[in-house]
Amino acid sequence: MLLPYLFDIVLPLTNPVVKFLLILVIILVAPLLLNKIKIPHLLGLIIAGAVVGPNGFNLIERDSSIILSGTAGLLYIMFLAGLEIDLVDFKKNSRKSLVFGMYTFIIPMTLGTLTGLYVLGFSELTSVLLASMFASHTLIAYPLVSKLGVAKNKAVNITVGGTMITDTLALLVLAVVVGMTSGEVNAQFWIRLTLSILAFGLTVMLLFPVIGRWFFRRFDDNVSQYIFVLVMVFLGAALAELAGIEAIIGAFLSGLALNRLIPRISPLMNRIEFVGNAIFIPFFLIGVGMLIDYRAFFADLDTLRVGTIMIVVATVAKFLAAWLTQHTYGFSVDERRLIFGLSNAQAAATLAAVLVGYNIILGETPAGEPVRLLDETVLNGTILMILFTCTMASFVAQKGAKNIALAEAGDTVGEEEEHRERILIPISNAETTDELINLGITVKSKNNKDGLYALSIVDNNAASNSGDTKAKKILHKAAVTASATDNQLHELLRYDLNIANGIISVVKEQRISDLILGLHVKKDISDTFLGNLTEGILTKCNTTTLIYKPFQPFATIQRHVVIIPADAEKEIGFPFWLVKVWNIARNSGAKLVFYGPTDTLEYIQGVQAKHPVYAEFNAFDDWNDFLILTREIQKNDNLIIVMSRKEHPSFHESMIKVPYYLNKYFADKSFILVYPIQAGVTDDASIDFRNPTMLEPFEKLDEIGKTIASLFRRK
Repeated sequence: MLLPYLFDIVLPLTNPVVKFLLILVIILVAPLLLNKIKIPHLLGLIIAGAVVGPNGFNLIERDSSIILSGTAGLLYIMFLAGLEIDLVDFKKNSRKSLVFGMYTFIIPMTLGTLTGLYVLGFSELTSVLLASMFASHTLIAYPLVSKLGVAKNKAVNITVGGTMITDTLALLVLAVVVGMTSGEVNAQFWIRLTLSILAFGLTVMLLFPVIGRWFFRRFDDNVSQYIFVLVMVFLGAALAELAGIEAIIGAFLSGLALNRLIPRISPLMNRIEFVGNAIFIPFFLIGVGMLIDYRAFFADLDTLRVGTIMIVVATVAKFLAAWLTQHTYGFSVDERRLIFGLSNAQAAATLAAVLVGYNIILGETPAGEPVRLLDETVLNGTILMILFTCTMASFVAQKGAKNIALAEAGDTVGEEEEHRERILIPISNAETTDELINLGITVKSKNNKDGLYALSIVDNNAASNSGDTKAKKILHKAAVTASATDNQLHELLRYDLNIANGIISVVKEQRISDLILGLHVKKDISDTFLGNLTEGILTKCNTTTLIYKPFQPFATIQRHVVIIPADAEKEIGFPFWLVKVWNIARNSGAKLVFYGPTDTLEYIQGVQAKHPVYAEFNAFDDWNDFLILTREIQKNDNLIIVMSRKEHPSFHESMIKVPYYLNKYFADKSFILVYPIQAGVTDDASIDFRNPTMLEPFEKLDEIGKTIASLFRRK
């Protein structure tokens, strides 16, 4: 009974199960096979789409399901580009992005228009529309660049920003051309288009962050958060189309709007990238491949001629834009490769333009054939251009990204075992476990994948094993949270009569460098708590210690207000806690607002100059007037208060009142109390940062550490 069914196959496949199975096999196998011959996996999926598509073996039809999935993949690429962009660098390099955006728009528009008029003999309107196809580009190679770990490179940042500019302008040209063919371009057209775009942009950039922060504060379910993100992506895309521009612009702006609400190292970000790279983006690439009809290249020599001219003009124009950007801003050859590779691929906006132009009928020939704004030779030539530019973009971007990644890896000094960053997080409450682990992941250095330790202490005198079972469940929960961000967590279960003694022993045994202690959101912090902590842990563990009370999810924090006492820079632990604070800003995207003495802020501003983060600096040195800061604290702020032990340079008597202040005036705020490493706390606290040999371990910790170390040497 099964044999007829197995062999009676009708092409293209109609069984949804078999179709989906075949696509999954392609996504799995094509990159593996082509990677062996050094072909980028992105290109492999496009080639596979051409092979199984209607113009290949006709195994799968490019039907509505493929188009829907492909559209989602394209929007996903643009959304990820906006989500992963470093907003600090984006703002810092906005002028450079604007310059590149104009380069990569004006040069293709100029060359394309001239080519259409004088080489291909097209009309003015057709030539302008053809040029707009060259001006736009699709970030096909962005997933490849992101996978190689160079998505934060300045050249990538500038290219992504420039993409938004050139694609917006190119799609506006398309809208104007369509309006001109229908005779609708008048003052009313321009007013309507301008107002709709402004309304769309303001809605996405101002309203989306408010909605996102409200949602994330109230719902912590993993599935609900991911679906919410998808809703915002497609809502942004729909609003863009409503405003008269392409959906990809809406998806990109949605990414920018949610950028600071989805930390780069969070479980949510990991899920977004995983699903996109595993499903949505491959569907888009396969769908692009299905458009390729290799027979058209040989059936009509005019198609081959037009396609060749289009390829040459588009490639030369984009290379010139990348070359000019390189020499304008002094980029390296590999950074130019990144710019060219990311900006050369033609797909999404190009397809939109050619299909719109192909469907515009200007009249009829004497034989009754329709006269189109863009004829079939341009349509088929566009497919050829898409294949060639996507191929070249993949190879060039991969080469540049690999070289930059290797150079960065070579510049990273390997950490010796005794100087490794190890972060210990004692946990006892399931409600605060996720937030404590997320803080640990946020403050750790970027190259440290296995330096997290979770500790659960069981009373050694407990009569039952209920405490043991609870401790193991909490440790497992912590491990799951860490693994969701691709970080390894060491689970430590310890039996002890005293919690403080248990923590102290583990700190010594595991050579812990940083300690994170949690305070339940429903409990106040007290003088007794700090007193017992000081007597029990802080005086015996010379580690950078963070005491964290998470009032709201860490991802919803808008600003981290860092309050620093006088002479904090004189403490040997100053650079260590500063790195942690810096990592918070880098990994969460939230703003740092520093309040401290002018001398201390000078050190921090020196770090800011070399390693920019979103930061603000305000002079403050009167801890007796600590409550004046209540005027400056906003709704979604997190307080980071740098403390000190008694009889140390940065200690101030008002620090004793901090628990009272926090309970009375900042009860609805998250806060972190920072206790730095200080000399004299333990026998081994003898680091002198003005001694170059003692600076070496810290320099190996992180690139920011090198900057701080150089500042100490200089001063």
